[in-house]
Amino acid sequence: MNAPPWSRLLGGPVTLVFLAFVLVPFVALAVRSITEGGWSTGLGDDALWQALRLSLVTSAISMALTVVLGTPMAYWLARTRFRGRGAIDVLIQAPLVLPPVVAGLAMLMAFGAQSPLGQALEAVGIHLPFTMVAVIMAQLFVGAPFFLRTAVLGFQAVDPVYEDLAQTLGRSPFGAFWHVSLPLALPSLLGGLAFAWARALGEFGATIMFAGNFPGRTQTMPLAILSALERDLSAALALAVVLAVLSFALLGLLAWWASRRLAWQ
Repeated sequence: MNAPPWSRLLGGPVTLVFLAFVLVPFVALAVRSITEGGWSTGLGDDALWQALRLSLVTSAISMALTVVLGTPMAYWLARTRFRGRGAIDVLIQAPLVLPPVVAGLAMLMAFGAQSPLGQALEAVGIHLPFTMVAVIMAQLFVGAPFFLRTAVLGFQAVDPVYEDLAQTLGRSPFGAFWHVSLPLALPSLLGGLAFAWARALGEFGATIMFAGNFPGRTQTMPLAILSALERDLSAALALAVVLAVLSFALLGLLAWWASRRLAWQ
């Protein structure tokens, strides 16, 4: 279906303007990082590789938890109607609009040593704030809603009649989900995972409030960029380019995978 004339007249130019608005800052970042010549300083810093490794490990763990726990949750929400469903949707999506610093402070108040829950955890030897676990929790808090929102829409787009048909052919309810609904909704799940993972990699506010900025322990790439900016702009620019490229590569890889899955269906 071709776009109507008014859409081509307005949509095309506006799209080009917005693309320029998005791309120009990244181009400026890349050009400035080259002219500043801080690549040897930035890439030669051990703190960079520690932060990069920590970001990759913690984001992978948080996304694994998001997929394992969020997939059945999204499926249940897509297939269930009940009173209060709207309130649950609002709470699930609240981290999307909540300032990350507020989210981190709220998590610190909930799990810190001064809170009842934090004291109960401390009593059994569990300390959460300013640890790697806190980094994972912050990433999970801000990233999981992106996956859940997209996954729910993906499962809602799968007609339940396909599951019913699979069960009449001998599949169990779980088998119908695994062999029918999940493959059909997989492109949506992968798209949601891409956004969630990119958000987790770039998480800053909640992490610094709840996990702190300790090199080698809780300092992720965004926090390493902040630390580098305080002493060497050129090194900070190099680290920023590395994180941007990593995020774009992750988005592109998962988007390619999702498109391949969609083409196979």
